Amino acid sequence: MFYNLLYPMADQYPVLNVFQYITFRAIYAAITALLLSFLLGPTIIELMRRKQFGQVVRECGPESHSSKSGTPTMGGVLIIFATVVPTLLWADLHNMYVWIAILTMVVGGCIGLADDLLKIAHQSSDGLSGRRKLLAQCLLALFVAWMLYANGISTGLTIPFYKQFDLDLGLWFIPFAMLVIVGSSNAVNLTDGLDGLAIGAVLICAATFAIVVYITGHAIFASYLYLDFIPGAGELTIFLCALCGAGLGFLWYNSHPAEIFMGDVGSLSMGASLGAIAIMVKQEILLAIVGGIFVLEAISVMIQVGYFRMTGKRFFLMAPIHHHFELSGLSESKVIVRLWTVAIILALVGLSTLKLR
Repeated sequence: MFYNLLYPMADQYPVLNVFQYITFRAIYAAITALLLSFLLGPTIIELMRRKQFGQVVRECGPESHSSKSGTPTMGGVLIIFATVVPTLLWADLHNMYVWIAILTMVVGGCIGLADDLLKIAHQSSDGLSGRRKLLAQCLLALFVAWMLYANGISTGLTIPFYKQFDLDLGLWFIPFAMLVIVGSSNAVNLTDGLDGLAIGAVLICAATFAIVVYITGHAIFASYLYLDFIPGAGELTIFLCALCGAGLGFLWYNSHPAEIFMGDVGSLSMGASLGAIAIMVKQEILLAIVGGIFVLEAISVMIQVGYFRMTGKRFFLMAPIHHHFELSGLSESKVIVRLWTVAIILALVGLSTLKLR
């Protein structure tokens, strides 16, 4: 909004030229999001506590988590608000990619919100049925994939480490994009099991992709690093920086011991938006590398379920894998910090692929 209102006046007031720079607007989007999180955090926590919107801990979870029952949840509402508002203030509102990112986050959040409200209403860890949740996610992903396909986005699949090797998916782009969005959304959701774990990993992933997105939207940088130049995609840097600011502010209250949990409204929305952005900048495989923690968590659940069905025994002490580490004797804080460390290493590996092309 500031860009659309103020930058056209730069001829009269040269100081307003700063609004043309994505870096300037991205920094202030992050600051705005951080301030909103800090200012609204206590109010949201008190509201959720007063409305008795407390976390319902699943019965089959670790015994140490029983003390978390009743902790205010649905803090993802704060993350979404503190991401979307700064994006609307600082991004170019004529940009299609910005609106798709916002739409994906908001609708993904609505799916998660319905799930959280059902859990609270039934006082059970079971919210929306798996089929209904998956159907809603698939419909959202289908709409996003079709919008991008209809607007002429490249259907090529970029392979990291290779300079100019694109596998053209053609019409298969649509189901592939759906798989990325739904898979990313659910993978972040599975990671949300320890205080601060999911939001910390999202922060690392979003910050890394902010760099990638900025390069992709810059003709000179993209050409130098052999990336597909996507005009207008650079504006997504503002959305990602706003997400970083909102996430950092939320982590202030979500760090161990958590004062509030993000709930499915937070995890499903952030995961879906990260998947959509990876598709828009043609870095779907890079998302799997940078977001390797999410992939690990999702794979651990699939292994556990598959192994149990075949043998009747458990492969891990408990899935997702962060619970396995907990039950192995590691403290919750140590598991969180170590997984954050792995996430940072994977982010560095992901960024290295840009130069190794």
